[in-house]
Amino acid sequence: MMVKTKGVVLHSLNYGESQMIVDMFTESYGRMSFICHISNSPKAKLKKMYFQPLHLLDLEFDYRQTKCLQRIKDIRLSCNFTSIPFDSHKIAITLFLSEFLYHTTRDEQLNSLLFQYIDMSVRWLDESDRHFSNFHLVFMMRLSRFIGFFPNLENYEEGDFFDLRNGCFTKTRALHPDVLPPEEASKIGLLMRMNYESMHLFRMNRTERNRCTEIILNYYRLHVPNFPELKSLSIMQELFV
Repeated sequence: MMVKTKGVVLHSLNYGESQMIVDMFTESYGRMSFICHISNSPKAKLKKMYFQPLHLLDLEFDYRQTKCLQRIKDIRLSCNFTSIPFDSHKIAITLFLSEFLYHTTRDEQLNSLLFQYIDMSVRWLDESDRHFSNFHLVFMMRLSRFIGFFPNLENYEEGDFFDLRNGCFTKTRALHPDVLPPEEASKIGLLMRMNYESMHLFRMNRTERNRCTEIILNYYRLHVPNFPELKSLSIMQELFV
């Protein structure tokens, strides 16, 4: 059955001399994997450049429900990036977030709101010319709303702890070790007040930003099965003085 949908590239892997296996999150079917024959011919429909991290695509493919790898018939860029491929900071962000999404969406089925959030966010990053040093923090925190473990921010009072396992504030420290002390717990509310337009108002130095990144990744690690250490994290940690 031939179907059309939009997709965002999460991961690609060379397979043999002229093929790639590409993992995407699609608007109509959720997570899907494709096997693509790559040609160097100028007339080829499938070009390696299409399958860079977080590229937004319009796809037509032959959907076979029993197949693990689908075959693309036609493809084109849904968004022609004007800055991401040419900005080293944005390249590092897309590498990090594509790896992050590759693991957090592994079991996601149809979730059009999640796709629209990713699509909107990537377009915002490409269009932004400044004030995006906190982008990955806002992206990760707000993504949790779409996959089912958005933190409960109600009833927060100064001095509360934050229970990472249960995603809520507590007056007393839980008995398990996955708890943020009051000083760091207050950062959760701060992060959730940020959005892409206002995040530049919340100034952080590199140490503070990296610590927030670690906290968010630990939170995901507790809620997403088999969530690993991300290889691209070290690159992110060197950015944005």
